[in-house]
Amino acid sequence: MAPDHTAVRCALWRAMHVQVDAPPHVLTDEIGLRIADPGDDWRERRDMDPVATRAFRAAMVARARFVEDLVAEQAAEHGVDQYVLLGAGLDTFAQRETGGVSRLRVFEVDRPGPQEWKRRRLAALGYDGSGRRPHLVPVDFEASGGAWREPLTAAGFDPGRPAVVASSGVTMYLTKEATATTLRQIAALAPGSTLVMTFLLPEDLVAEADRPGLRASTAGARSSGTPFRSFYTPEEMLALAREAGFEEARHVSGASLGERYFTGRPDGLRPSTGEDLLVAST
Repeated sequence: MAPDHTAVRCALWRAMHVQVDAPPHVLTDEIGLRIADPGDDWRERRDMDPVATRAFRAAMVARARFVEDLVAEQAAEHGVDQYVLLGAGLDTFAQRETGGVSRLRVFEVDRPGPQEWKRRRLAALGYDGSGRRPHLVPVDFEASGGAWREPLTAAGFDPGRPAVVASSGVTMYLTKEATATTLRQIAALAPGSTLVMTFLLPEDLVAEADRPGLRASTAGARSSGTPFRSFYTPEEMLALAREAGFEEARHVSGASLGERYFTGRPDGLRPSTGEDLLVAST
């Protein structure tokens, strides 16, 4: 079973940022493109139009850079040495040079079919025997009722030590009940653990210029059989985190990532709005 279209699109947009956008690059990642292996004509896809997708790919690399900066910060300042990606898709953190975090053990939790496909692609590209090799943890979220803690521990995760847990581009596909369950599971991790989770805003909180893009994404997700199920205001997401038991929770707006990573660029590249982040700690 190949990865879903969203995972492939994210990987290709990350590569497009390197190939199309002027430096400095917010994130340098063309390994996902190699894993996806979309064919020589991939740049001709409708969803790869370099102009129409400009703001979307900027948002994609901005959220990835923010997460990886947070992981590096927790590793350097607090000695956290476990990183869990829920719904890892074609993420390539474990394959790229990420100086200063070489001690991290990386656990990728994803559906069995797409994960086995990724395992084979990594082996074909020579990433199975060198570098920081990720622990791939197959979980059928639907069949297991969202239970991922047990298989994660069986794969070598130490529940007694703090970790960074990332969930990017996932909550919109889940019911709010499922997300609340995930938050409770993460809040029960060892003290000093950190969660970073992205979520989609309701349309009325999205910048007017970005609303057509949100509508198009929503329609596209519906037509592909993976509809968006949940949207959150920042207040709703913060309330869910506190109810789940997190000691601290803060909201990071997508707009703030534009200020953080794109200020002063001569090409005027800026990320679209519509997806914000929750950062919470135990």
